[in-house]
Amino acid sequence: MAEEGPVLSIQPLSCLVDEKTEVEVKLLPADYKITLHALIHSEDGVDWEAFGRYTSDSSGTVKVSRDKSLGGTFEGVEAMGLLWSMRPVPERHLAKGFKHRTPLTTATAERWYLAPEVQRVEVTKGEIKGTLFIPPGSGPFPAVLDLWGGQGGRVEYCSALLASHGYVSLALEYVGLQNSAGQLQHMDNTYFETAFTFLQKHPKVRPDRVAVMGMSFGVPVMLSLAAYSEFVKMGEIKCPILLIAGEDDQNWPAPEAAADIKKMMEEAGNSHLLTVLSYPGTGHLIEPPYRPHVRFSDFKLLEAKTKVVVLWGGETIPHSRAQEESWQKTLAFLEEHLYDNSREDAHC
Repeated sequence: MAEEGPVLSIQPLSCLVDEKTEVEVKLLPADYKITLHALIHSEDGVDWEAFGRYTSDSSGTVKVSRDKSLGGTFEGVEAMGLLWSMRPVPERHLAKGFKHRTPLTTATAERWYLAPEVQRVEVTKGEIKGTLFIPPGSGPFPAVLDLWGGQGGRVEYCSALLASHGYVSLALEYVGLQNSAGQLQHMDNTYFETAFTFLQKHPKVRPDRVAVMGMSFGVPVMLSLAAYSEFVKMGEIKCPILLIAGEDDQNWPAPEAAADIKKMMEEAGNSHLLTVLSYPGTGHLIEPPYRPHVRFSDFKLLEAKTKVVVLWGGETIPHSRAQEESWQKTLAFLEEHLYDNSREDAHC
């Protein structure tokens, strides 16, 4: 080994979760075999890990974006493989695995959904419940009404990331809400129209630049709002639509639904408004990039008050590729239709 010892660098050390990072090890002996190990302890107390096996070059360097992983949770040249290939680690494996080995060198990186100076505001206006994220600057900004899936509760990460990219975003809570008697409430279009109007009237929002984004169960809610609500002036889907479907979705007939919507848009003469992204080998939960692929997970049935295991589908590599590409195309879609070349003005 070199006298200085190996040096592990991660650049940038702190960034948004959808940004790529460069991982590099220097000052190794030439042709030296190492294992790079990434470990995250999640907020729900679960350890996730990924690792790749590498051999240093003649200068004693391993560069993840350039060099092939020869084995591990991923193989080949994968710049972000140490993130998207992560998997839960049973506690018994941690006791026998990397956790109790002495590493040659370590580094800690931070990846954020929430950029500095983005405001997070609780919303309890009337019947609406959610969290509003506001980018820094005087605005006004385009806005997104964020409708997550049917798990219930308030899921904020996507709205936080959208605000970090310059959009006011409302993470709306709409599944699992209870009335004063403690009974589950089922929301109709009025609830979503009220949330849409709340965004339009916010002083930091451009009222003519508001989008609706749906994930999982949020997609039919979004489409219903666009198709049937004259209140939000998108009735009969006369606005641009981006549909993202996983062709191995084991939870929802996503490819078939996308084909049906495409046919209906064509029959209505609105096919020019529809963009469909369909990804082979991709499951139900297509999220921002570099998040680990989850093929199945526990799911809480709110009315039955029980948990079941739900199969989401997808294969790790194509699913991860789809998440990266679809997120970039989602941001480009929002930029094209909401910012209208006014981004600089919105940040003045």
